[in-house]
Amino acid sequence: MKILISADMEGATGVTWPSDVLPGTPQWERCRSLFTSDVNAAVLGFHDGGADRVLVNEAHWTMRNLLLEKLDARTEMLTGRHKALSMVEGVQYGDVDGVAFVGYHTGAGAEGVLAHTYLANSITGVWVNGVRASEGLLNAHVVAEFGVPVVLVTGDDLTCVDAAGYAPDAVTVAVKDHVSRYAAVCRTPARTAADIRAAAKEAAALAVRHEPVRGGPFGVELEFDAEHLAMAATVVPGVERCGERRVDYTSETMYEGIRTFKAVTTVVSSAVEEHYG
Repeated sequence: MKILISADMEGATGVTWPSDVLPGTPQWERCRSLFTSDVNAAVLGFHDGGADRVLVNEAHWTMRNLLLEKLDARTEMLTGRHKALSMVEGVQYGDVDGVAFVGYHTGAGAEGVLAHTYLANSITGVWVNGVRASEGLLNAHVVAEFGVPVVLVTGDDLTCVDAAGYAPDAVTVAVKDHVSRYAAVCRTPARTAADIRAAAKEAAALAVRHEPVRGGPFGVELEFDAEHLAMAATVVPGVERCGERRVDYTSETMYEGIRTFKAVTTVVSSAVEEHYG
């Protein structure tokens, strides 16, 4: 059994503030250990449940945040940027039996600790076929096309609620309870590590490949906080304006859809000016 862990940081234990996740800050350096603890607990739990291999795909910001030297020795880690499937890179090779979303968060425009979708700001909402989308929902559509179930989701309590919409059978662990975008009631790392390990052991039983799910076509709509970002996004082929601050596109598969989404966010981030956004 092989498990792929997609590891994001905003939903990690103790993380509540932008500087907690911004590479290079003192708080980020401190929170890297908390993030690593969550991921390692999942690794241990999956091995407890019978996994032979666990591949961790770094999915936050520079994708160079986890402390490899603090992970269980059996772990393999994919680190660094520029990957075909970004947050779920590795699922496409046919040898993954289950995916875990560790340290995830809710989507842009929704309640949740450090809620966003790919870009920390600028994007105020994303919808897939009319449903508001988090990164979890987007990535769940991707992995379903490769016949791989989402078996575990960790993050704040609202992330667990969100997960019920795209992975209803997955085991969930809330490591903190949302108070505001920048505040939460947090459990200690000793407690969350135990909770995540137990949940991952349980989730391993759900790691059974299924027939690929062809859920397309997917109509994706994005809303930005400034109209010039919508204009900038239309340089990506197939992306059209559908409102003053909105664009949309349609993809037959979410494999294509997530790649277009990544292209849009890359273009949009380059169009953001320092003072006026």
